[in-house]
This record gives sequence, structure tokens and C-alpha cells, in this order.
Amino acid sequence: MPFAFLTYLQPTHYFRLFTKAGISVFPKVEVLPELVLEQLQVDLGYTSELARDYDLSWQAVQAGYIGNADTYTHFEPVPVRDNYHFVRKQFHPAWVFYVLFVRLVTFHNPIREIRGWLETSPIRRQTENVKPISNPNWESYQSALITKEPLVSVVIPTLNRYDYLKDVLEDFEKQDYAHIEIIVVDQSEPFQPEFYKDFDLNIRVIRQEEKALWLARNTAIKEAKGALIALSEDDVRIQPNWLSTHLKCLDFFDAQVSAGVFYPEGQSIPTERSFFALASQFATGNALLYKSVFEQVGLFDRQFEKQRMGDGEFGVRVYLEGIRSVSNPLASCIDVKAGTGGLREMGSWDAFRPSTFFAPRPIPSVLYYFRKYYGNQAARWALWRTIPISILPYQFKKNKPMLVLGVLLSILLVPVVLIQVFKSWRLASEKLSQGEMIERL
Repeated sequence: MPFAFLTYLQPTHYFRLFTKAGISVFPKVEVLPELVLEQLQVDLGYTSELARDYDLSWQAVQAGYIGNADTYTHFEPVPVRDNYHFVRKQFHPAWVFYVLFVRLVTFHNPIREIRGWLETSPIRRQTENVKPISNPNWESYQSALITKEPLVSVVIPTLNRYDYLKDVLEDFEKQDYAHIEIIVVDQSEPFQPEFYKDFDLNIRVIRQEEKALWLARNTAIKEAKGALIALSEDDVRIQPNWLSTHLKCLDFFDAQVSAGVFYPEGQSIPTERSFFALASQFATGNALLYKSVFEQVGLFDRQFEKQRMGDGEFGVRVYLEGIRSVSNPLASCIDVKAGTGGLREMGSWDAFRPSTFFAPRPIPSVLYYFRKYYGNQAARWALWRTIPISILPYQFKKNKPMLVLGVLLSILLVPVVLIQVFKSWRLASEKLSQGEMIERL
């Protein structure tokens, strides 16, 4: 990434990596269109011109630049002070202090570090001031892809959630794009084949005895007749234009993946994800992509079966291949967060909160993913950043006072937490030794 301190704060972010072609997502400032540059803010507070350029490039990506400008193939180091300047603009002051602490305990020059930290102390966080880059032609755009009416195969795995599945199937009945097939891979016990008879949809039901989420998705993708695959879930709600908006996004941005946005029931789309941008994540419950993407990168890795982050791992493969994936807020969906059924019957609540206190922390598949693509050192930085705040229950993960409590609890529970982490690391090592389980179309 443009600024070295992001190593500590975003150690496992897609955009840390260069693609297989050796390029980053960050556009060179000198080749950005004038219309885009006019929407960015030059920060003259940096001591180096290089840092100013990197900051503008970062701004462009964060503000939703999706274009064809040449991007950086490497990044030169910038002064320590400019690194502190940057992280103060982008992160909460507590994380800036965390960076200082990390730099001091890793034997960097303490005088230079403390000076850089103090000299930039007047700088305030500015992430709330991001102004999205406009796409003025979106509203009037007539999609040729929609006009062609390609068949879209909708993939929905389900496990013991018929009440929730009924709602989302009814949402598909109301879609304004009709050329679809629904492929439901049903793992429920007891299986209720009569459930599907009342829907006015082209539904194909695949009965799967094994309780395996990634197997279910892979099976459905292989069976799909459509040139496009829509990935959905059994506990979401979607708007009538969900499919057509995904299709329009692919066409408008000349993309191969339209990555929709989730938001919890009763809330709204997060501000930072409320505009089109290059996708920095991939969620299997809300996406539309060409089936050819799976032919290029493979299906989902079954090393993640009954565990977590299989969608993130697939997303990084897409990114590394240089496939354009666009975060699409207009094809959002509500995450109902069903309390029963689905993956929660197979594993944990989330990636860093195991189902029992003495289980591995994080879920071993998470470290398998981190170590495979970002390396062991980055995985360790990720543990430092995530483990303390994972001590508290999931519902408190965005509550700042409770996060502080989580850090204190982590200190008190160090012996137990270390056992959890070492166990997870060992199991991840076993996965790495076994190798990926990625089937090719």
C-alpha cells in the first residue's frame, strides 16, 4: 500500500496486494482525469511531494474511482512524519497510538517516532469528509446487457430456514428482471419438498444430505445453466430491482463482478459503502458475476467448510487475477441475521468469536486465508489488531467503551487466549500443508 503504516492497520486488506500482473489498484495521480482530480483535495501538510501524490491516489480509490488510469506497480517509502500524518487522517486516534506503540516495541528510532507522532497531533480524522466521485450518466444509462436478457442462475443454499427462505423467494417473485432460474441446495432436516410448489418461479431443488455450505454453492454453480450467477442466501431480503441493478452495474462499469452491500435489519447502508467503488470485499450472499469468473479462478475452497471467510478468500483470488469487481450499494440487501439454521448450526458466530471459549481463536480457516495470501507476519499483525476486541460478544463489536473493556479482558485472559491462538495457528498450518481444495469448472 502507499503508506507503510497500513501494514499494522490493514495487514490483510485486498488492496495491500499487487495483482498477478504486478499492479495495484491505486491510480497514478499524473494520469488521473481532470474531472476526478477536481473532486479530490490536495493536502499540503505532507513534507514530501510523493506522500501528497499517494494521498490523492488513496483518496481517489476511497471516493470510488473506477477507471482505466495506469496504476502504481511499486511504492517508494515516505518519511515517518508523513506516515503519521496519513494515519491520523484515516483512523481513530486510538489506532494512531497503537501504531506508535508497535513502532516503539519493534525497535524503530524512538526519537523520530515520537517526534512524528507529536508533530502531527493537530491533525484530525477526516474519513467522514469523503465526497464520492459522481457517476452522472448512471441514471440515464440504458443497459444493453439487460436488453439481451441473459439467463441468470440464482444460487441459494439453505439449512433449516424454511420460514426465512419463503420471504426471499417471494422477493424473487417480484423481481423486475424475469429471465432467471433459482437453484436451491436444500440441506434441511426434515427435508420438505412440498414447500417449493407454491412459488411462481423456475425453481430447481437439489437435495444435499451433507451439511456443507461451500459444497452446496459449488454444486449449484456447476449445475447452473445461466451465463451469469447471482449469489443469495436464505435469510436476506431484496428489493424488486436487485437483479436488474446488479446487471446494470456490470454493464455500466465494464465489470465482471457486481458485489452488493449488506446491512443489518433495522439499520441502513454504512456511509463508506453507500457509493460505487472498487470492491474491497466479496460476500456470497449478495453478488452477481459471470460464470466465466469461476472458470478463471476456480470454485469456492472447501478448506473453509463449516468455518469462515470462504467468500473473502474467493474475493482475493478474483482481485489477484485483475478481474474488475465493483461494490454496488444500489443492489443492497437486508441481512435478517437468522438466529438459527445455516452456518450457525455448523460452526461459530463470526470469524473471531468461537462457539466455545476453549475453541481455537480465530477460526482456523481465517489464519489459513491470511497466511496463504498475506504471509505469516501480516497474519500476526492481524491477530494483534483483532484478538483483543474479539473477547466481547458480537453485538458489542462497534461499541468503543466495550472495545476498551475487551482489551483489558484480553490482558487478564492472556494464558487462555494464547492457547486459543496457538491452537488456531497449528490447525491453520495443517490446512496449509494439505493445500487448497478448489475444484475447477
